[in-house]
Amino acid sequence: MQNALTISGNNLILDDIYQVSHKHRPVEIEEKSMELLVNTRKLVFELSGRGVPIYGCNRGVGWNKDKNVTSEMIIRFNSNMMHSHAVGVGPYAPQEDVRAAMLIRLNTVLLGCTGLSPEIAVLLKEMLNREIHPLIPERGSVGEADIVNLSFLGLALMGEGLVNYRGKEIRAKDAFKAEGIEPVTLREKDGLAVISSNAFSAGQAASVLFETELLLKTADIIACMSLEGLSGNVSSLREGVHNKRRYDRQTETAADMRKYLKGSYLYEPCSGRPLQDPLSYRCVPQVHGAVRTAMDYAASNLTIQCNSSDDNPCLLYEEGDIASNGNFDPLCWVLGMQNLGIALCHISRLSCLRTIKLASPGFTGLSRHLTPDEGTIAFSTIQKSFANLDAEIRMLANPVTMNTYSLSGDMEDISTNAPLVMQKDKKIIDNLFYILAIELLHAGQAMSLRNAGNCGKGTGAGYKALRRVVDFYDSDNRILSIDIDKAYTLLKSGDFLKSVLNGLED
Repeated sequence: MQNALTISGNNLILDDIYQVSHKHRPVEIEEKSMELLVNTRKLVFELSGRGVPIYGCNRGVGWNKDKNVTSEMIIRFNSNMMHSHAVGVGPYAPQEDVRAAMLIRLNTVLLGCTGLSPEIAVLLKEMLNREIHPLIPERGSVGEADIVNLSFLGLALMGEGLVNYRGKEIRAKDAFKAEGIEPVTLREKDGLAVISSNAFSAGQAASVLFETELLLKTADIIACMSLEGLSGNVSSLREGVHNKRRYDRQTETAADMRKYLKGSYLYEPCSGRPLQDPLSYRCVPQVHGAVRTAMDYAASNLTIQCNSSDDNPCLLYEEGDIASNGNFDPLCWVLGMQNLGIALCHISRLSCLRTIKLASPGFTGLSRHLTPDEGTIAFSTIQKSFANLDAEIRMLANPVTMNTYSLSGDMEDISTNAPLVMQKDKKIIDNLFYILAIELLHAGQAMSLRNAGNCGKGTGAGYKALRRVVDFYDSDNRILSIDIDKAYTLLKSGDFLKSVLNGLED
């Protein structure tokens, strides 16, 4: 049994989100945070009782902000809010993204700015711990609070809609019954407190960053294997060179690449080796390091978001007041995620260019398209596949945060398309794993043609990992798409990286 993660609204880090979303680590709520929820809930009733207009409590939402909501209407109003906002379009989000969104929303309500009923926070925690995940459509939010997507969470809290319960899709009320827990009734301000948040986009962003970390480490290793396949020059990786540049992430990338290549034949003198390699080989630490810097920027701002209130209205407990605001605008962290998608284009471009060089005898001194003999076609057509994938990546990297409409009676006249940014980033990463898989096939083929002798410790482990799933291409009697899929699965599952890291420890 894993130790529970105790959350308070102030200390959630990305690794915590990964442990809960992917590893199903249990969650507990700090006692002081629960006390704050109780007190802020009392403040909601106090302010409402004094006749203070409160958006989403005693007043309507959106264009209906000027309509009164009487105490007799409260339960129906909140129920109607969930049903009327549940207009999302599929596909459903992966359960890891949903768990991340649930955790982030739970953490942010603990700041005491929502006035949420404490029992709803407790139920949300129980749903995480008992693996009850609402089915949430990915599309429908314009990225100015994910009110459409999170309404499906609200429905689940009420015992309505569908959930994924321990791997099965069933009705929420049936999952609750199986666990012996009761749904909640949404009352004053509860509905808005559940949905007025960017937690869904933030959960997706966290998943993007987890995949980006795996992708970059994988790309470093494959670039090293390609360098061995090219019989390239390692002078561009020298420590002294990168220390002069003073960009930490570039320096770290070069250090990792030297580690993967330790013991490689590339460090042995060779009179036929070029003085300089093409830039797609020579500039890997610089480019991969720059992408890591972009990732760090996005991660830093996302961490702030996951420990901040984006509630409207915002309850100011210390002042005994409540204020309408625009804290739900997520541009401050969405721009970093949008920039990350642009940065990842450079990983794609370098990989494609390295692969093209590996197929050229003028750069490798090996056979054209790395054929084992004159009668084999080998990798002659595969370039079209990665060229198509790279073109799609560049299309997906186009900015979308300014592609907005003025909605809700011209009151909601800006937005960010935050979920779309995350969905595009995910597709970019998925395409990149395919592109890197194709480069890996080329690098492994070139290493085989060189007898794969005297490889680096890390690159040798990578070569062995590849050969466990894809054999040397010795004739045109098999379908290369199958090889690509096998290499893609090896990379995206993380098994390739694990094999290399284990090889370094042997």
